[in-house]
Formats: sequence, C-alpha cells, structure tokens
Amino acid sequence: MNIHPKKGALSRRQALLLSAGAAASLAAPPVWAQAPASAPAPGGVYPDRAVKIVVPFAPGAGTDAMARLIAQKLGESMNATFVVDNRAGASGAIGTQFVAQSPADGYTLLLVASPFTTVAASLPSANYDPLRQFTPVGMIASGPLVWAANTKLPANSMKELVALAKQKPGALNYGSAGAGGVNHLVLELLKARTGTFITHIPYRGVAPATMDMIGGQIQLVTGTIPALLPFIKSGSIKPLAVTSAKRSSALPDVPSMTEAGLPGIDVVNYFALMAPTGTPPAIVNALNAAINKVVALPDVVARFKTDAVEAAPGSPALLGHFIEADYRAWRNVVKTQNLKIE
Repeated sequence: MNIHPKKGALSRRQALLLSAGAAASLAAPPVWAQAPASAPAPGGVYPDRAVKIVVPFAPGAGTDAMARLIAQKLGESMNATFVVDNRAGASGAIGTQFVAQSPADGYTLLLVASPFTTVAASLPSANYDPLRQFTPVGMIASGPLVWAANTKLPANSMKELVALAKQKPGALNYGSAGAGGVNHLVLELLKARTGTFITHIPYRGVAPATMDMIGGQIQLVTGTIPALLPFIKSGSIKPLAVTSAKRSSALPDVPSMTEAGLPGIDVVNYFALMAPTGTPPAIVNALNAAINKVVALPDVVARFKTDAVEAAPGSPALLGHFIEADYRAWRNVVKTQNLKIE
C-alpha cells in the first residue's frame, strides 16, 4: 500500500485515517496557530539541548512504550537527546495541559494517542483545546481496536450482535477502559449508528474489563489487538471485528467493520507528536522530516507489526486535518448521544 502520496495528494491509508470513525466536515479553514513561516529555530540550530517528550499516562502503557521507541530513534536520527517525561492523571489531561502551557520552542513535545481527541470531546473538565493550543508535528502510526465478546454470547458477528442488542435493549454489558476514552466512544458510535442500547460499564483499564468479560460479568469489550490477542489465541474470548475499514494483518481472519456490514463506523487508535501552539515551522518541519524517516526504518516497521499498528507518515498539515476531523467527529457523537461525563 502506498503511504507516501504525491505532494498534495492523500494515500488510501491517509484518507481512511481522516475518516477517524465518523463523518466530519473539513470545510472550515484550519485553526492551527503557528509562528510566521520565516521564523528560525532558536539559536539557528535545533536541537542544541535535550528535547522532552511528555507522555500523559503512566509508564508501561502503550503510549509510553511508543514514546520511548520514538525518543530513541529521533535521538539517533537528529544526533540529539530525547527524553520521556510521564505526567499521568485526569485521563491524560494533566500532561496535555502541561505541554499546552510550555514554551513554544520545540523542547517540550506531547506524544498523543486517541484520548487526546476523545477526552477533549467528551470531558468538560479536560480543560484543553486540541485544535487551538497545539501545533501538529507528525503522525507516527495507527491501528484498529478489536471488538471482542464472551465466548458464551449468542452472537458471532457484529450483525448478530446488533440484532441481539435490538432484541434485548440494555441487557448486554460492555466494559471500557474509562468514560470518555476511545473504548467508550466507539460503543456510543455503534449505538448511535445502529439505534441500539448496550449498557456501558467503565473500568480502570481494559485489562480488568477483559477479566470480567472472561468471567461472564460483562459480555463485550474493545481493546487494542496486542492487549486482547493472547486471550483470542487461547480461546478465552472471541473476536467479532476490528474497528477499522480494512482488516488487520495481526488478525487476518477477523472482518473489518465494512465487511461486517457496518461501513462508516471505522475507528483507529493513533500515535502522533504535537507541540505547543506557536512552535516555529522550521522546528516543526525538522521534527516531521525525522519522524517520517524513523517510521520507515526496518526495525521500527517490525516493532509496529508486533504492536499491530502501521506507520502513518505525512506532513504536519495532514496530521492537523486528521486531529480536527477526529475531534469534531467525537464531539458529534457526544452531542448525538447526549453524554454527560464529569
């Protein structure tokens, strides 16, 4: 698949990313605020000291692992030091707010994943604006979640799941990694598009939700493929579909949402770097070029395959459009479902 489009064009992969799970209008002009195009890097050389990559989650999480990989590779590529700084709390809002308030000099960056947009769209207490307080630097990778069910659930496909949910409104229980996260909102998107009612039960992470699903306390979860794959392989749970518009090479026998008869409900988890608004374009472009180089390295591609994600290189502008589409789409889901999350 071509993921390096000609200038001004989108590859199929990048076009799919822009859908991000729900229809969103891109007619409005971009709202990204940047320094003038001629603004130089501080001191004329970048970077000339350590660059901090803030991860708004605890060590050990998938976002943290991605940040450490990218920090190492960017350091090697740019002959500089990149360090990871974990600032967890408030569903990622604490670390995100910290970066938003940091100097726009290229020395404090934010490693974002799907909560960057879902939390901002659904939690008023998030207290940050993903469009106005950040400058896009570059997309790193993306991959789908997987819908999984208790093995005793009398539904072996998404169509059968929707039919069962319509027969028994509210009887099915779905566990998420927490209110306002992508695991929660992908359920709300499904409910909005299919007119079903499935009970949402928030957990402190996908792992305890998965254990309860295996035990029969709940019937459904979505999670990243690496998190659920061991249970799928052991037969402890059964996969129904991956959340993207195409199949995942990590689960080649599991249908996509389009193949499952639910086109337009495609959702990806993503990883990207953002900087505070006003970061000079010279710095942004230097980082973007390094990211695009790093994600093409054979060992990085191999690591991505293990993590069931694909490299998603592109320009800062492309990432900006993706973030805008994703944020506005999730806000529409929150509004449609009348979600009140505090």
